[in-house]
Amino acid sequence: MAAIAPAFAMLPVWLLALGVIWVPVHLAWNVSFPVFAALHLASVVLLFLRPLQVFALAPLLGARRPTVEEQSRLDAAWQPVLERTGLPARRYVRMVLPSDDLNAFACGGHLVVVTSFALEALPTDELSGVLAHELSHHLGLHTVALTVSHWLSMPALLLARVGFFLQNVADAATSSFASHSAGLTALGRMVAALLTAVSWIFIGGLAIGTALSNLVGKRSEFQADRRAVEMGFGRHLSQALRRVLAATGPEPRPTLRDRLAMSHPSARTRVARIEAQMRVRRSMAR
Repeated sequence: MAAIAPAFAMLPVWLLALGVIWVPVHLAWNVSFPVFAALHLASVVLLFLRPLQVFALAPLLGARRPTVEEQSRLDAAWQPVLERTGLPARRYVRMVLPSDDLNAFACGGHLVVVTSFALEALPTDELSGVLAHELSHHLGLHTVALTVSHWLSMPALLLARVGFFLQNVADAATSSFASHSAGLTALGRMVAALLTAVSWIFIGGLAIGTALSNLVGKRSEFQADRRAVEMGFGRHLSQALRRVLAATGPEPRPTLRDRLAMSHPSARTRVARIEAQMRVRRSMAR
């Protein structure tokens, strides 16, 4: 329920933006708004089709198929995770993102992406811990909720960009063609101000949804960490996060604004929570 909260937060601005887009569509094809909204909402299902994710979404993210050597490393790290969960091997597609960052992420409904540097730098057991964490995002439906939220934000983002573009056009037209007339200049500025205000309405709605997504994103990271610990990969994940800390250096103390903008908790906080959870599990096992 927490994971889908950003999607619910996006509903009002989505309906408003979709209503603006629907007006010309209705004039051209006489489509009712409920039907138009239902079609747009239903089309999000296409984003979860595995072939579309592999051949369209992954390239958009910059990810590619692993090489033979990379596939061998991924298989060695992935197999223990599958054994712990009992999931079929073909359900999720593993891709590689060429990058010098020590990172990995899950997206859509089937993709698990690991950076090329992570494949090179992480031992197999630590890579298993990272993959268990990313798989946990899929098992917790975090990636599904995030994809739906992004899809709902697209109409508002489109209108905001169009509004700012038209505002710039109105400003330029006012300066070029209406500067000789005080009345036309005032009208041009009023139009530009109206377009700016409308754009900021959509931007404000997106900002609220993004802030909520970031808040939920931090909780999702902790939930994925906890599931990885329950799978038995807590120590390996903690070691991988410590490696990230060693590579990036000490983390600066975030300000309140930084906290609102952060979609992930700090690696140091995650390590502390993971190790606390492992201590609790060990004490319960005695």
